[in-house]
Formats: sequence, C-alpha cells, structure tokens
Amino acid sequence: MTQVWPPPAEYYATLPKQIAGAGVIFRDTEGRVLLVEPNYGAEPWEIPGGALDEGESPWAGARREIKEELGFDLLPGRLLAVDWVPPQPDGRPALTNSLFDGGILDDNQIASLRLADGELKCSKFATREESAAMLRPHLARRVAGCLDALDTGQTAYLENGFDPLAHDDAP
Repeated sequence: MTQVWPPPAEYYATLPKQIAGAGVIFRDTEGRVLLVEPNYGAEPWEIPGGALDEGESPWAGARREIKEELGFDLLPGRLLAVDWVPPQPDGRPALTNSLFDGGILDDNQIASLRLADGELKCSKFATREESAAMLRPHLARRVAGCLDALDTGQTAYLENGFDPLAHDDAP
C-alpha cells in the first residue's frame, strides 16, 4: 500500500512549534560582558538580543537587535553558541537562541551607546563572576559558554546553558 502524504501546508501545521532568538556578546577592553536591564518582564538583566521576526535569520536578527537596542550599526561576528531551551511551564515553547560575537567595544563606542527608549533602563559591563550573580542561571551558563567559545575558538552547543557532553546534570 502506498503512503499518502498530506499537502506541505497541512504537514507543516503538525510539526512542533519553537521560537528562535539571537543575542550578541559585547566586551569592553577589560574583558567584561555588556549586560542590559530591560523595562519589561521579571528578568533583571539580559544580554543584547531578542526574538527573531518571521523569516529572519539569526545573524540578521542579531544585527537588527544591535541597532534597535544599542543604536549601533555593527555587523555581528562569528557564531559563539547555540542554546536550546526547553518549553517553559508558563506556556512558552522551546527556544533556540544563537549567540554571536559583538567584539570589544572601545571607550568611544561605549560612550555612544544609545539604549532603546522604553525597552532598556540601563547597561553595565560585568565580569564573568558578576554576570553569574546578575543573570538567571541558564543565561549565566549561556554567557559563560560564549566566553569559553571566545577562549577556545570553538562554537558551543548548549541545552539550557549546559554542554550536554560535558555535564551529567544537563537536562
């Protein structure tokens, strides 16, 4: 008996839903990471980035977010990490987040930061240790994975901030 497949649109409608985002890791000349404090949600600190628009690539989304949130027209650098985050109890579907290298900002670039009105309260450069204390645990792990990727030159694959090959406690 021959298998009958539904038309593509019907088939695609049966697939699981995921959302995608992109972020950028910027550092200052001391190696500290740029964090931003949003005006929305319950999260105190984030990294620059956000959800992708329909049909937008992660790299293009990262570039757009840099423009929108920081007022820079900079090209994101290499991919540092991909982090898959499972569905959340609040109904948010699984998320795949791509993190890119924003490079090292000099004093002039830092002085020219223009945080998005209404979206961001302030920004701060934080050490790895300070970031771990300021960010949600999975985001702190994600930032640490990106910093490790910068050190090693390797792209990291993470699940909820964990390297599944290196941690027995990964989800």
